[in-house]
Parts: sequence; structure tokens; C-alpha cells
Amino acid sequence: MAVAVDIVTVNWNAGPLLAECVASVRAVEPDIVTRYIVVDNGSRDGSADFDCDWDKLLVDRTGTNLGFGRGCNRGARQGSAPYILLLNPDTRLTEPAIGKAVAFLEAPENAGYGICGIKLLDEQGRVTRHCARFPTLGTFASIMVGLDRLFPGKAPGLLMADFDHRSSRPVDHVQGAFYLIRRELFEALGGFDDDYFVYLEDIDLSLRARRRGALCYYLAEAVAFHRGGGTTDQAKGTARFYGIEARFIYVRKHFGFLARVAHALLSYLVEPVATIAWSLIRHRGRTLGQVLRGFGLMVRNTPRLLRGRATGPL
Repeated sequence: MAVAVDIVTVNWNAGPLLAECVASVRAVEPDIVTRYIVVDNGSRDGSADFDCDWDKLLVDRTGTNLGFGRGCNRGARQGSAPYILLLNPDTRLTEPAIGKAVAFLEAPENAGYGICGIKLLDEQGRVTRHCARFPTLGTFASIMVGLDRLFPGKAPGLLMADFDHRSSRPVDHVQGAFYLIRRELFEALGGFDDDYFVYLEDIDLSLRARRRGALCYYLAEAVAFHRGGGTTDQAKGTARFYGIEARFIYVRKHFGFLARVAHALLSYLVEPVATIAWSLIRHRGRTLGQVLRGFGLMVRNTPRLLRGRATGPL
């Protein structure tokens, strides 16, 4: 295939998953890859030290945790192919999915699409519902009080639980686990917004692409494996805080003043009570420590949250 792709994988303590991901790409679609750039964000588990003699592979050790978006930006700058594939380390190719996604974007009738995602299967072979609509205040309010968990597919949530992901269609956003984007578009947008540390930076990018007229497409005919939660399992309390932090940044950037005030009030007065109640009732308190850590970090970092600034690694 004449059109080639630079793959960027940001790694942070992904264990053996990273080596498996790289090996799967090399085994299934080596010819479409110009460079495979692994940006290692200061991992301490040796995950980036696997043996690999593939001349297309570059492991860039940052020595620190830059976060997801900044890591992707750093990796993208080290390539030159017309397409950039952002690929999580907990994914694995089982078929030539990259080529199918590129072929879709290359088709003249699809020139209006700038981003393409694919069908992702979990460890049980189930289709994961990972596409999302651009969030509103109502979306975030539903998440904060747990309505999206109580009434999946009916109450608004970030992910499209009402879409079975078995057919192809235009969507607002596809998950950053497999996120193919035209390099020209990525560079015109300035890549990911550096204000984010982790979470929501990908949907922010999709929103900014939409505002430039570049659409996003979910291609069900291409399939890959995605484990999910591969790195956040290690520190769920901290991950909860990062999710809250990303939400504050997104709201500050894209919502009006009154919506920002309402979001802050819900975050501090309603969400902790609802989440603690959910932990006690649904999980019998097993997740209470994680919940309290997440909200403790939120209170401690209030000035930065209200200014829409990321805290960085904790």
C-alpha cells in the first residue's frame, strides 16, 4: 500500500501488554507502518525494555510522565507519514485493521472525514461501546450522580451505550485506543491540548476537528482487541481524580460561565455524596478508599481545577 502510517503508543507501566501490541502490528501489518514510536512516560516496570529488532520501532524514553496528550504530540513530531495512528499499549491487532481504516479515509467520497476508529473487542470477544457524543452539562451531571450507570442507554453518558457498535456510522468521537487521524489535520489543530494530563484530551481533539469541518467515522468492518483499563487498574483513586480534573478543563474550555458554575457546584456538593453512596450500596464499601482518595485530591487541588489547569503526575 502506497499510503503509510506512523503509529504512536504512549506507555506508562503497561507490563507485557506493550510488547504484545508491537508484536501484533509487526506480525499483521508491518508494511503499512513507516515508524512505530513508543513514548515511554517514565515507566518503572521495565515494560519498554522488551527485545525487538524491528528497524521501524523507536522507543523514546522521556524519563518522566508527560501525560497522554503530550506524549502523543511528542511521538507524532518524530514521524512524517500522512496518517498518524494513536494506539494504546493494551490493544492487539488480529487482522489488517489499519489498512482498512486508511482505505476508508483515502476514498475520495470520504474526504470530509479526518478521523477513523474501529470495532474493539474485549477479552470475552464482546464489542465494546466506546464511541461518544460531545458532552454537555447534562452529560456530566448524569455521570456525577450515577444516572448513566443506573439507566445505561437511557440517561445521558459519555459513551454511546445506546449504539451497539456492530455497524459503521459517523459519530462525534471514537476512543483514543485506536484513533487514526490525518497528519495534516492533527498538525493544523496543534495536536492534543497540552492543558490536559490524561482523559478527555481525545474528545477535545475530535471537537476541535469538527469545528474545522473534519468529521469522525466508526468503521465496524475493521476489528482489533482492546483490553481496557490496562494502566489505570494500578491506581484507581488517582485515576478518578484525573477524570474529574479533565472534566474541569473541558468545561472551562468549551462551556459558558453559568454552566461552569453549575458544574463546579455539582462536583463539590453532589458528586461526592452520590459516589460514596454508590460505593457503599453497590460495592459494599470495597471501593470507598479509592473514592475518598479521588475526592481528597480534588479538594486539595481546588485552585488549579477552578483555573482549568492540570496538576501533572501525582
